[in-house]
Amino acid sequence: MQASHPQRSRETDIKEFFASVRAHTEKLCEPLEIEDYIPQPVIDVSPVKWNIAHTTWFFEEMVLKQFVPDYQAFDPDFAFLFNSYYNSVGERTPRDQRGAITRPTVERVFEYRKYVDDKMVELLSEPPPSEGGQHAEHTNWPPAYAGGSDLADLVTLGLNHEQQHQELLLTDLKYTFSLNPLFPVYREDYAPVEVFDKETESFVDVEAGVYEIGFEGDGFCFDNELSRHRVFLEDYAIRKPLVTNLEYLDFIDDGGYHNSKLWHSDGWDWVNTNKIDKPLYWTERDGELFNYTFAGLRKLSLEAPVAHVSFYEAAAFAEWKEMRLPTEFEWEAASDKFDWGLRWEWTNSAYLPYPGFRKSAGAVGEYNGKFMINQMVLRGASVITPPGHSRNTYRNFFNPHLRWQYTGIRLAK
Repeated sequence: MQASHPQRSRETDIKEFFASVRAHTEKLCEPLEIEDYIPQPVIDVSPVKWNIAHTTWFFEEMVLKQFVPDYQAFDPDFAFLFNSYYNSVGERTPRDQRGAITRPTVERVFEYRKYVDDKMVELLSEPPPSEGGQHAEHTNWPPAYAGGSDLADLVTLGLNHEQQHQELLLTDLKYTFSLNPLFPVYREDYAPVEVFDKETESFVDVEAGVYEIGFEGDGFCFDNELSRHRVFLEDYAIRKPLVTNLEYLDFIDDGGYHNSKLWHSDGWDWVNTNKIDKPLYWTERDGELFNYTFAGLRKLSLEAPVAHVSFYEAAAFAEWKEMRLPTEFEWEAASDKFDWGLRWEWTNSAYLPYPGFRKSAGAVGEYNGKFMINQMVLRGASVITPPGHSRNTYRNFFNPHLRWQYTGIRLAK
């Protein structure tokens, strides 16, 4: 993960952005009880407590320890407990054991967040150096606001990292709640999976040609969105609306999960090994289909875009429709011709580096590049992606069997 071409924000802008993002994470936690913070039912789903601690760890480890002389860590053990997969930083808790960490307590983790927030505000409140001025050699202040990039880039990166974890906090929590036979309610008024667009079924034709792909501009992007480069695309058409629950139900009723001809070999093995026969969170009761949402178990909304499907399911559905999934390049080239943002959309592109991709130096270089194997790219955003954290060059990526995110399907031909 790397901040590239960061927006050169003034001191007050960075401080406001920092306060806003950190406050939003805690806002997401308001409906929770203490018991909700701890469980980790599967390796891919982290506890709420770990998510809120890890995002704090980032600022302590990557910023405060680097730029505050004689910085005193809140608790030296937290560097081990809440590291995710940064090998260059040091040892860490095994990913599948995050839910076993009952201590420190939730209260202690929130104390940790406040301690780090206070230290970050102090750092960001230091007057920026001026050329030849009295603060020009201030030992606490790297050259971020004087035309450099260190502090501004790292803080911006850390805040975008936290926004990623805000979405993960919710999707991880939803999966954990879904295993409870009582189908807990997170918020009575919150069922974003049911939001849908009213786009009529139509396709956008895109002419063959050379298209520019990748991030360009002065704002923030992750390193995997670089460098901007040209690709040649043949003529294609891409569908404006996403695939709906009703359409996907037709696939199920037509025996889609039992027709091996529709599936990749790995997908067919996955379906049969795990006895998959419907999207995640669908359940049948008395002959009716229901969907688990943050507002509890609700009757399946047929007009809403299908969600929580794997790449294997998306590809099989496209095969059944005698179509295909778009490549990530086709998706980006046409993205101004349709509405997007309700679902992370599977593409038919493996997650690989762009021409000119470079890992950044240090620990932050361990984020995106090391995962460019055995993953598929998703484009767009979802109904729970934080505001301001989406763009048409954003490259999300997951293993093809995963479906606890708000993943959906757009067709191409």
